[in-house]
Amino acid sequence: MPDLNPAVAAREWAEAQFREAELADQRRVERLITIGTALVLYPGRSIPQLFANRSDVKAAYKLLSRPEATPDGLQAGHRSLVEDEITQPGTYLLLEDTTEVAYTGRAPIPGLGPVGPKKHGQIGFHLHSVLALRWRGLDAARIDEDPLVDLVGLVDQQYHIRTPRPATEPKKASAARTGRARESQVWERESARIGRLRAPGVRWVRVADAGADIYEMLRSCDDLDHGYVIRSASNRVLVSDETGAPGKLWDRARQATAVAGFTHELRTRPGRPARVARLSVSAVAVQIRSPQRPAYGRGKLAPVACTLVRVWEPEPPDGIEPLEWMLLCDGERTSEEPALECARQYARRWLVEEYHKVLKTGMGAERVQLETGERLMAAVAILSVVALQVLVLRERARVAPQAPAAQSGLEADEVEMLEAAARRRLKTVRDVAMALGRLGGHMNRPSDGLPGWQTLWRGLTHLRAMVDGARLARNRKR
Repeated sequence: MPDLNPAVAAREWAEAQFREAELADQRRVERLITIGTALVLYPGRSIPQLFANRSDVKAAYKLLSRPEATPDGLQAGHRSLVEDEITQPGTYLLLEDTTEVAYTGRAPIPGLGPVGPKKHGQIGFHLHSVLALRWRGLDAARIDEDPLVDLVGLVDQQYHIRTPRPATEPKKASAARTGRARESQVWERESARIGRLRAPGVRWVRVADAGADIYEMLRSCDDLDHGYVIRSASNRVLVSDETGAPGKLWDRARQATAVAGFTHELRTRPGRPARVARLSVSAVAVQIRSPQRPAYGRGKLAPVACTLVRVWEPEPPDGIEPLEWMLLCDGERTSEEPALECARQYARRWLVEEYHKVLKTGMGAERVQLETGERLMAAVAILSVVALQVLVLRERARVAPQAPAAQSGLEADEVEMLEAAARRRLKTVRDVAMALGRLGGHMNRPSDGLPGWQTLWRGLTHLRAMVDGARLARNRKR
C-alpha cells in the first residue's frame, strides 16, 4: 500500500493559489502557503486546531496582523490565475452576490460595523463576491437539463463596513445619506474593479439578483463591454413608444407570448420543498427611462436599452406560488435561443449563494476569533479561496459524472482509502462523489441524486481523518 500523504498535494495546490500574494517578505508568503495547506487538509478547523506546534499558531496570528495582509494582497495570486483563465476565448459568467458576515455574542470589535436588523445588535461586514464560471453553451439534445459550466474561481471580493447614521442626523436626510458609502454602491465599484473587457473572442456576463438593478450598474456594464443578466427589482417606466404611451416594464413583458420553454429543478427554500417546474420564456426589447438624479433631473440621463426576458410558470401545482423572473439582459435577445440562454444563465446564480454558505458554515468564517476587523477580513480572504475546493468537487460530479475517478479532485491515495471504506471499486467521478457522500451521511438511494456540498464536506473531513490514521499507523509500524 503506498504512503498515504495527501499533504503533498495540498501543499502544491496552496503554492499555486498563494505564491503570488502581495506581501512584503517572501517568508510571509511561505507562511500563507502553510496556512492554506493546513486549511485544505483540515477545513473548518480554528487556527489553534490547524497546527500541532505552538510556534506555527503564533506565526499564523502574526501574519494576519501584518498591515499588508489585506484581502486584495492575500488573494492576488489566485485572482491572477482566474484572470488568465477568463481572458481566454469563450463566454464566462461572473456570478455576484453580497452576504453578511456577522459575529454575534462578541464584545465590540474595532473595524467592524452593524449588520442585520438593528434589534439583533450584530457586528460584522458585508462581503461581495464574484465567481467566474466557464459557460459551455446550450445543448439542443439536453434542453431540459442544466447546461454544463466549469467553476474557474474567485474574480474579486469587496469588504464593506456599514457606517451607522449619526444620532444627530434626521432619518430622512437624503443629502447626508448620499454622502456616506452605501451597500448599493458595491455594484458600480465592482464594475471599476473588474475593468474593461479587452480580450478578443471573450464575453463576460454579469449575473446578479435584484440588488444589482441600479441604473449606474447597468450603464457601467454597457460602458465596459460587460454583458449582464440581472433580475429586475421594480416595474420601471419605459421611454415613450410610437403611440406616445410610456408604459411599464413588467406590463410590457407580460403581454409578450412565449418563445421557448424548459424544465428546471427548483432547490429547497424555507417553506418551499424542492420540485421540478415547467417554465415558459418570452423576451421583448425595451428602453428603460433613466431615474431622477439631483445633479441631472428626471429623464435627463441616457435611457437603458436592453432586453427583458420573462421566465414564468404557467401551470404551477395547486397551492404553490408560481415562479416568475423578470431578467434584464444586454443587447438584442428576443429570439428563442438567446432568450433561453439568458434564462439558463440566471438559473446558475444559486452557485454563488452556495459558495457563501460553504464559506460561513463549512469553513467557519463567522467562528473566527480575532481582535480587529482587519485581522478578521484577512482570515476570511484566505478561507474564501480554500472554500472553492468543495464547490469544485460537487461541480465535477455534476458536469462530468462518467469521467475517470482520477479526475474527481481527490488524490490517488484518498481514492484508494475511499474504495476501502466503500468496499468496492470506484471507476467514475460520480462513484467517488456517491461514496464520499455516504461517508457524510447520504443514503445513496436512486431518488436522492448527488450529495449536497454539506454532505460532501462531512465525507471529505471523515476521509482525511481516515487517511491521517492510516499514515500514522504505517509510520508506527516502520
